[in-house]
Amino acid sequence: MLDANVLFEKIRVKQVIGTLEKNITDITTDSRTAQHGSVFVASKGYTVDSHKFCQDVVNQGCQVIIVSHQQEITGDVTQVIVPDTLRVASLLANTLYNYPSKQLITYGVTGTNGKTSIATMIHHIYRKLGKGSAYLGTNGFQINEDKSKGANTTPETVSLTKKINEAVEKNAEAMTLEVSSHGLSLGRLRGVDFDVAIFSNLTQDHLDFHGTMEAYGHAKSLLFSQLGEDLSQEKFVVLNKDDAFSEYLASVTPFEVFTYGVTNDAQFTAHHINESLQGVQFTFKTPEGEFQVKSPYVGLFNVSNIMAAMIAVWSKGIALNDIVDAVENLEPVEGRLEVLDPSLPIDLIIDYAHTADGMDKLIDAVKPFAKQKLIFLCGMAGERDLTKTPEMGRVACRADYVIFTPDNPANDAPKTLTQELAKGATHDNYIEFEDRAEGIRHAINIAEPGDTVVLASKGREPYQIMPGHVKVPHRDDLIGLEAAYDKFGGGPLED
Repeated sequence: MLDANVLFEKIRVKQVIGTLEKNITDITTDSRTAQHGSVFVASKGYTVDSHKFCQDVVNQGCQVIIVSHQQEITGDVTQVIVPDTLRVASLLANTLYNYPSKQLITYGVTGTNGKTSIATMIHHIYRKLGKGSAYLGTNGFQINEDKSKGANTTPETVSLTKKINEAVEKNAEAMTLEVSSHGLSLGRLRGVDFDVAIFSNLTQDHLDFHGTMEAYGHAKSLLFSQLGEDLSQEKFVVLNKDDAFSEYLASVTPFEVFTYGVTNDAQFTAHHINESLQGVQFTFKTPEGEFQVKSPYVGLFNVSNIMAAMIAVWSKGIALNDIVDAVENLEPVEGRLEVLDPSLPIDLIIDYAHTADGMDKLIDAVKPFAKQKLIFLCGMAGERDLTKTPEMGRVACRADYVIFTPDNPANDAPKTLTQELAKGATHDNYIEFEDRAEGIRHAINIAEPGDTVVLASKGREPYQIMPGHVKVPHRDDLIGLEAAYDKFGGGPLED
């Protein structure tokens, strides 16, 4: 609890209508949760201006609102008018919750592909070492083994601060965040004091939002420049030397940089790599000597990801020997090159790959182990940058048989999306389905024992975004397994 006068002390430019003689217990940007003791922060987003909910929150008992202009409302309420409501919200939330990101080790992972995998791997390593850990990203919010789903990879600043505070209250030693380019550009990470910043790679994505690759790259770089200039702080940067953009990222931070690579020379490298669908083994060359690493993660790109995770954890003082031991028995990363029910006579794999580069790496990982046909299903999301779509279709056609479907069509016609994918096709052995579930069932229907079926683009995402941005329940894994059990027997199907 904090006196509103104290809370607003640090905000120099403000107009107060009413009194700040009030006790504050909570701050929220969600009008549905505002109540007595809350500060409600109104903001104008891309689709919704939450100023229109001010009267509702006052009716719910909320006595302090932060707005960008005076509201015509009735009731016992104080209006604090500021130029930038969300900027003020991040300052207040951190004050109210005592700067939670300073109270644990905070890892930030950014890049086009690999964010979820690296972030989850760091979380799993901490848990294997018996340490409290939290994760926030595409797969939701997790403290130790307790999971809850989230709407965005990087939530807005107040929600984010609360989640970090929850991790602190539950004694997490570390928290790993996937840091999206959107989140960085929109200032959702204001106030998060990162200890270690990690970069995976940069390939074409999200140009519908950023406009150019330069702007997209700049957004990613903010994570590294925002580590600050205070060299009394023990902060580190982990960069993928196999990606040329690493050089630029190294230039925007004064802190020590650790590089890793599979193909390029780096401080940390992988040699004698042995791959199977059960995982990878490799010699890990480090400034502290060589280590034999066994990891359950499939594919060459996961060698890169696990190196990034190991270096990040090591940078904060944990011995490499202990980390290597932990890595051998890590849980799979949900929806990331995940082999479903190994007892099936087909290899049924789901993955989140939704860019040409991601799909290329996915096929690289799977193709050497495809005993017979490789059947590959992928989708394109609606209302996105369609210039990348034919290239995705071209990459998909590295498989023997290809199925094009929508991903999250939103307000775009599914047929338009599948046609754009088909424009890149390099052979005729493909089919288009406007309904993704039908496409999945078709993939299983044509599969024979010994074939490999890959369902790409959605991983374990539990919905499809349909017209009007309505989220409709959808699970690639459950649809695929149900069809496979119907055809080949086995099960029972478990959620």
